[in-house]
Amino acid sequence: MKVLVLNCGSSSIKFKLFNMETSTVLSKGIVEKIGLSASFIKLERNGDKTKLDYNVPEHTKGIEYILNILTSEDYGPIDSLDEIEAVGHRVAHGGEKFSKSVYINEEVIQEIKSVSNLAPLHNPNNLKGIYAIQKLMPDTPQVAVFDTAFHQTMPDYAYMYALPYEMYEKHGVRRYGFHGTSHKFVAQKACKALNLNMEEQKIITCHLGNGASIAAIDKGKSVDTSMGLTPVEGLIMGTRSGDLDLGALTFIMEQEQLDCKSTNNLINKKSGMLGITGVSPDMREIREAAEQGNKRAELGLKMYAYRVKKYIGSYAAAMNGDDLIVLTGGIGENDYETRADILENMEYLGISFAKSVNDQVKGKQLVISKPDSKVTAMIVPTNEELVIASDTQSIVQS
Repeated sequence: MKVLVLNCGSSSIKFKLFNMETSTVLSKGIVEKIGLSASFIKLERNGDKTKLDYNVPEHTKGIEYILNILTSEDYGPIDSLDEIEAVGHRVAHGGEKFSKSVYINEEVIQEIKSVSNLAPLHNPNNLKGIYAIQKLMPDTPQVAVFDTAFHQTMPDYAYMYALPYEMYEKHGVRRYGFHGTSHKFVAQKACKALNLNMEEQKIITCHLGNGASIAAIDKGKSVDTSMGLTPVEGLIMGTRSGDLDLGALTFIMEQEQLDCKSTNNLINKKSGMLGITGVSPDMREIREAAEQGNKRAELGLKMYAYRVKKYIGSYAAAMNGDDLIVLTGGIGENDYETRADILENMEYLGISFAKSVNDQVKGKQLVISKPDSKVTAMIVPTNEELVIASDTQSIVQS
C-alpha cells in the first residue's frame, strides 16, 4: 500500500509518500510561504533535492501541485494518483473526543471543527488538507492522527488546572499535551530494541526540538506530559516561553499595554531560547555564541537543560521510579552537549551516564548509559510521519 502523509500548517504543507510494504519513503518535501509572495516547494527523492518555484495562493492549490509533482515524469515516483491508496493527516488537537486515530467521515470532520477553538492556529489548517483531498481525490480514504490522542490516558488529577471548575466544563480548559505520536513511537521502539515489555516499564520520553515536551509513560500509558491546553506550557523551546508565572504575564501586559494577540505573539514567537539569548532559536547558533563568550547564550543553555532535568525528576517522583529515559527530536538526537548537560549529575535517579559514548553520537539509535546503570538512557530517532502512515494503513485495511 502507498500512503500519502500530509501535515498542513498555516503557511506550509509537509508531505511524505510511503511504500508501506517496505516502510520506505518514495518522496518527501514541503510547500512553503502559502499565500505569500515567492512561495516554493522543496522536494527530496532518492537523496536528490530540488526547489521548485510556484505561486501557491492557498492549500488546495498547494496539494494539487504536490499531487502533480508525485505523478510527473521528471520528479514522480508513481505514474497515477490511483496508486495512492490512502491519505493520513496530522491533526493537532483532538480534545477529549479522540483517543486514537480515526477514519475520516463527515461526522469526524464536524468533531474536529468542534474542538478547533482549542487549537485555532492548527486545526483549521489541518482541515484544509482534508478538504483538498476530498476535492482532488474524492474516492481516496483519509485518516486523522491526533497529536493529543496518546495523552488521553492521563488521570484527571494530572490534566486538570486549579482554575474555577466551570472553565473546564464550559471551555474544555485542561492539559491535553502534544507530540503524542512521537512519544508513543520512541517508547515502543526503545522497548523493542531493549527486548522489554513496554507494559511493565516506567518510561520518560523527551521530545527535544524547536518545540519540546516530556511525557511520563507508566505501563504503556501516558500519565503526564509537559505541554498543556496549548503547546506553550512546559519546557523552554525555540521561541515559546514554556512554564511562566501567570502573574508575571499579566504584569507585562499591563506595563507594555499588550492586547491578547500581542501577548500570544510574545509567548509563542518572541520568547524561549530566542528571547533569552537574543541570538537565535537554533541551539547550534546559540552554542556557537556561547563558545565565543556570549553570556546570555550561556545562560540560555543552562536554563534549557535545567528545565528538562527538573521535569525528569518530577516525573520519576510521580511514577515512583523510572526504568528508561528516551531522548528524541532534533536536539535530543543530535545535540550531544545538551544531552550531557541534562543527564550528567543524575546519579540519585540511578542514571550512570556514558559521556564518552554520548559525545560520539548524532542521529543514531544508541544506549548512552553505562551497562551497570539502574536507569537506561537511550537516543531513539523519531518518525512521526511513519506512525501516521502506519495508523492510516491499519485503519483503512480494517
